[in-house]
Amino acid sequence: MKSPPPLAHLDDIVSSGMCIGCGLCESLAGTDHVRMRMTPEGRLRPQTLQQLSEATLGAIDRTCPGSVASGLPAELHSPDVVVDDVWGPYHDVVRAYAADSDIRFRGSTGGVLTALALHLLESGSVAFIAHVSADPAQPMRSVAHVSESRGDVLAAAGSRYGPAAPLTHISSLLDRGQPFAFVGKPCDVTALRNLATVDGRVDRFCRYMLTLVCGGASELGKSTDVLDSLGIAEEELSVFRYRGYGNPGKTRIETRDGRAEELAYNDMWADENTWRIQYRCKVCPDAIGEAADLAASDLWPGGGPTGEDAGFNGVITRTGAGSRLLAEAAAAGALTVDQQLTPRSLDEAQPHQVRKKRAVASRLDALRDAGRRVPQVTGLRIRTLAETRSERERAEEYAATASRIADGQFWEPSS
Repeated sequence: MKSPPPLAHLDDIVSSGMCIGCGLCESLAGTDHVRMRMTPEGRLRPQTLQQLSEATLGAIDRTCPGSVASGLPAELHSPDVVVDDVWGPYHDVVRAYAADSDIRFRGSTGGVLTALALHLLESGSVAFIAHVSADPAQPMRSVAHVSESRGDVLAAAGSRYGPAAPLTHISSLLDRGQPFAFVGKPCDVTALRNLATVDGRVDRFCRYMLTLVCGGASELGKSTDVLDSLGIAEEELSVFRYRGYGNPGKTRIETRDGRAEELAYNDMWADENTWRIQYRCKVCPDAIGEAADLAASDLWPGGGPTGEDAGFNGVITRTGAGSRLLAEAAAAGALTVDQQLTPRSLDEAQPHQVRKKRAVASRLDALRDAGRRVPQVTGLRIRTLAETRSERERAEEYAATASRIADGQFWEPSS
């Protein structure tokens, strides 16, 4: 696959629609040069405040998930790892949930990532958890967050839909010289793995990279639309909880003057045309977290909930570290593992991930042929998976993407 040309400006990634707003470029360049800002379209994007040096642009180009997507580094493939064409490298595929009923209830789905974060902190395996939480001042929005206590973790429990930039302060976290765990979207983990190729401190101090199987990051406008439908202004909010407190849990909105509204999951997310998923997500070669040590997924037969249940996660471990963490957390009573699964079980629960993984090569081809910048993808088997589709299906996917490009999609205004 041909590599994109070197970056001449940070906007080369943004204008191509390949930015997901992870915030790594702000950390690499420094806040005096780059600052993440919310755009009028409801996307977190880097704003260049001062001209960036060639060295800084080069570092961003080598680490940005809009430039490079390589999956799990080869040196982390254990001898006994199995590689599934769709789901990638794995040691374990199981059904699990937080053993603590309150964590299971409060966390998204079965609360696995919350339970693992707490186990790592309370066992002394790490000094802190780097993840995101609701912005205390603007609870519909998310901010990079560091948890150093049980209360910190529980306060940040639950899914955060919409824009989030968890890597804006990763350089300062590495400066601490303390072991930590990172929890973020698959693209955020990809960025952190990429950073490890230019900063050895990542492998030294980031002991675990945990992720979710991701359906895509929506623009802030999705949440704003919900507020508009309820006649609530963002500045009135005291709580905007996207999920949790049940599985899937309701979206709960509270105002400073005591009003409260709730929307069932299917009322919030049933119509995919209203999701406002960012462009980078539509051509994501790794929404299933292949670069992580461990990934947790929803586990709904057919891909969507039919009602509330107690909460179960599909869990896939990809590295020796991830497999050991799963076993240790279960032995310590932090997790309950109640069923062995297979990658085909995940196919049934996440059919949309299977479809996208098979389609993404054709979508990227259409973008590249239109002269757009696309990430350099290696190790994710997207060409192998494309071949499982008929020539007609590949042509239709390519044509649909080309039509969207012609309509002005997959392009963003300069920041």
